[in-house]
Amino acid sequence: MSNAWVTGAFGDEAFPDPDDADNVTYNPSFERLRELAAGGETTTEYGCPAYVSEHRSRNADLTRNAVDDEFDGEDYARFEAAAAHVGEHEMLCVDRRMGRHPDHSSVCRLFVPVEHARIALAWAKLFEPVESAGTGAGAPDPDFVTVQLPDWDEVAIRVLPDEGVTVVLGTDYSGEAKKSFLRLFMYYAKRAGGLGLHAGSKRVVARTAGGDGELEEVGQLFLGLSATGKSTLTAHGLWLDEPERATMLQDDVCALLPDGSVAGSEGNGLYVKTIGLDPEEQPAVYEAVTHESAVLENVSVDEDGTVDFDSDEYTANGRAIVLREHLSSADEDINLDRVDQVFFITRNPAMPPVTKLDPDEAAAAFMLGESIETSAGDPSKAGESIRVVGTNPFIVGPEGEEGNRFRDLVAELDVDCFVLNTGTLGDGKDIGVDDTVTILRELSRGAVEWTTDDATGLTVPSSVPGMDIGSFSVAEHVDGYERTLRDLRDERRAYLAEFEELDGAIRDAVY
Repeated sequence: MSNAWVTGAFGDEAFPDPDDADNVTYNPSFERLRELAAGGETTTEYGCPAYVSEHRSRNADLTRNAVDDEFDGEDYARFEAAAAHVGEHEMLCVDRRMGRHPDHSSVCRLFVPVEHARIALAWAKLFEPVESAGTGAGAPDPDFVTVQLPDWDEVAIRVLPDEGVTVVLGTDYSGEAKKSFLRLFMYYAKRAGGLGLHAGSKRVVARTAGGDGELEEVGQLFLGLSATGKSTLTAHGLWLDEPERATMLQDDVCALLPDGSVAGSEGNGLYVKTIGLDPEEQPAVYEAVTHESAVLENVSVDEDGTVDFDSDEYTANGRAIVLREHLSSADEDINLDRVDQVFFITRNPAMPPVTKLDPDEAAAAFMLGESIETSAGDPSKAGESIRVVGTNPFIVGPEGEEGNRFRDLVAELDVDCFVLNTGTLGDGKDIGVDDTVTILRELSRGAVEWTTDDATGLTVPSSVPGMDIGSFSVAEHVDGYERTLRDLRDERRAYLAEFEELDGAIRDAVY
């Protein structure tokens, strides 16, 4: 990938070269970043730093990109002003590599003011150091550049995707820095014929059912909005029997490439939700979050350092940046050789625990992106039902084209696709974590038998080892299911009709 930004709208001198700029501290150590951020730190009982930001979620409604939005002179002026600010004030500059895939990795450069060093500290822990970056001399040219200026007099996020440049103005939320680069990671995957996904990736090695019990590798992807179960299922060990095993590769963003491989993005750390974190239910995540190397954001911490993960004193969107090396459920790899199964996570009470989809139906599910709003997106609407294409609020370019690309990729690669309901069915029949994990384990083993449900027309399991799947009948638990499903399909068709670029076969495949 070329460093497009240097030949973009502002020329080679848009941002200072860290070799020559006296006002820029280049690639300080984690220890130095923490020293610079000390004024806002509360040291926790675990020895790790905790910070509280003014902004505690993304500003999606104030984000614009030059591909989907008509930029005017005022938009471009923001880039010029940000570049001038970087050249005139004391700044930190941190380079990191995003991804390890030989055909899909990038050098990322973040500029933040010295007084906001905690943003650089958090962001730098997510991605891996750049080879030979040193402290300025011989620094590699970046592929992507983000300037975050929290003290700006307006809140505005502006993106030049083709130049690889983002300015984040007026917000001190570190998630904006993270997503500024992941947004471009996904955009460039699409330009290369693949598709960027807001998804967790997982490698499962399981014994095949009905055969001689040989171990086979199964690649899985989980699509869902933040805090809807994606991370939990991606990290779960599935209660497999040794030598079977399951490990998480990526928690947030990856790229499905035309050859069926999946490129990871974050090679060093993860940005995990902390609200309600329980050592019994999530022991691996809890261990990483309570390690001294973690960084906590907007988590309730008393003056004596006692941490309360159940408190939403600041927000329900409390976060921790943790290192992969301290997360036992994480694999050393971040790339998947091949994807075999894709799961769309929903909590629609009219859907059974699992439904199997053909490629057109899967593309319809991708476009529908049925989920619930979370505190990471719009805290004022948390818990409400929403639809987000690809469960990905960071798409650049026509959304209908994303659905077409997804259908073509899963069809060509012969990928199995499913909808998982991780909530309740109809009248309150709970679909527990145990149920979902049992389904995932047996799908990994190829042990699930399928049938067409006469009542709903959906493709559902006729048997799942270790589970009474028959007790989850839509007809038995959803009052007036025929009308409910008819109305739901009508809503879905009306929604898909809004996307002009979407292939008609996908619109007609509403399940």
